[in-house]
Amino acid sequence: MKNTFGTSVTVTLFGESHGPEIGAVIDGLAPGIPVDESFIASRLTLRRPAGRVSTARREADAFRVVSGVFEGRTTGTPLAILIPNADTRSGDYQRGPARPGHADFTAFAKYHGFEDYRGGGHFSGRVTAALVAAGAVVLGALNAKGILLGTHIARCAGIDDAPFGENIVAALEKLNEMPFAVLDEARGEMMREAIEAAAARGDSVGGILETVVLGLPAGIGEPWFDTMEGVLSHALFSVPAVKGVEFGSGFALADMYGSEANDPLRVRDSRPVTVTNHNGGVNGGITNGMPLKFRCAVKPTPSIALEQLTVNPLTGEETLLRVAGRHDPAIVHRARIVVDSVTALALADLLALRFGTDWLAEYNCEL
Repeated sequence: MKNTFGTSVTVTLFGESHGPEIGAVIDGLAPGIPVDESFIASRLTLRRPAGRVSTARREADAFRVVSGVFEGRTTGTPLAILIPNADTRSGDYQRGPARPGHADFTAFAKYHGFEDYRGGGHFSGRVTAALVAAGAVVLGALNAKGILLGTHIARCAGIDDAPFGENIVAALEKLNEMPFAVLDEARGEMMREAIEAAAARGDSVGGILETVVLGLPAGIGEPWFDTMEGVLSHALFSVPAVKGVEFGSGFALADMYGSEANDPLRVRDSRPVTVTNHNGGVNGGITNGMPLKFRCAVKPTPSIALEQLTVNPLTGEETLLRVAGRHDPAIVHRARIVVDSVTALALADLLALRFGTDWLAEYNCEL
């Protein structure tokens, strides 16, 4: 029954969708890291639902940092963040038929019927608000070290966004302020229209998120079981609805020749760089100093208004179910800040393992 990620810098999640509060505890952070509550609030705003492309559930996310911070900086002790649940309608949920695509049946199998089933309980995307709050603390520390990351909606409902251009820094800075993170806003509007059309039919859509990390030094990651790809994938698959992760050119590498897939090396500004980046900034499980690039496949939201066949685990009988409640017709646009947050937490852990936990601090005081 483990809900903790990380080795040196760890994060533990707790709470349920309709419980009194959700939250996260980060342990292993260096003392002295600035904690900007206005920045945390801004990241939570990017996760919050808005408009007709999101659920009607509206939470204020009035978080509280209850430990681990003193006078605006981390103390080095566990940092705990609490976020209350206020806009709940527990009456929309009844124990019984499992919602297809959800964790209702698997939660019943694991917790023997003692789980909180309301709104998906501990499995709900609502719990990702705590991940975003925790990730915001670490994002600030990474930014102070010159590490910048961001994500755009590369595809939604079969509609592709524009690819990253040459000025990736400017693109990431813009994306990090956008509630619907696309590089081409005209294509973003087409995505919105497709989401709304699916919602009008009682259905939902999925998409692909593409993330880029700049400023990572070469040499981060381990050669076998704790590779950069392995640790990041471990974290990314904790995000609800993520069903696939690929790095660099990913599955497209299978159709290339070695002469195409290899990234030739050359020297620029007295350091080795690659001419192409098909491997996404990673070789042998270790960063090579080039931009870290990966993509996440996000499945359609499983809660839909259409009638579906299912089973009642209490009786073992087949039945038909039409899901009630308030749900997102697409989750990809809200999931992107969650992807950014778990990426930051995974990178913080790997960097702390490589350079020591104090490396993440803005400065260090020695007695």
